[in-house]
This record gives sequence, C-alpha cells and structure tokens, in this order.
Amino acid sequence: MSPDKTSLFNIMEIDNCFISDVLKDVWVSLEERGYNPSNQIVGYLISGDPGYISSYQDARNKIQQIDRAKIIEVLLREFYKNHK
Repeated sequence: MSPDKTSLFNIMEIDNCFISDVLKDVWVSLEERGYNPSNQIVGYLISGDPGYISSYQDARNKIQQIDRAKIIEVLLREFYKNHK
C-alpha cells in the first residue's frame, strides 16, 4: 500500500469478520467443554443470560463484547447470502 494513496475500508465487513471469529472461538470452547454450542449460543442470544456461555478460554467475555442484535444480524445476513 502506497502512503500517497487513500485506502477504503468497509467497516461492515470488518465487523462481520470480527463477529465470525468470536463465534467460531466460542463454538470451539463450548464443544471442548462438552456443551452443544448451537443450543448454548441460541439460549444466550434469546435470553441475554451470559450463563449459557462457558467462561472456558474466555468465551463468555468474548461474546459479551458484541451486541446480541449485531450477532443476530450477521447470522441472518450470512444465512441469506448462502441461500439465495
């Protein structure tokens, strides 16, 4: 990248990547602890209760950094993109 050129960044794309990475990390952490990641994440998204997410590997803190509505938005956008 040249210092004399302007670079454009797509904030929505960066957010989506960050949220996807967090969800993958949380999913793996939940699986390693023997939980059903899908059930636990859905429980958290519906209720807002962080107790659904294990603190193992800092998964609970990671997922709480993101607004639940934003997570749902990214999931729905990915679903739509994959099912056009």
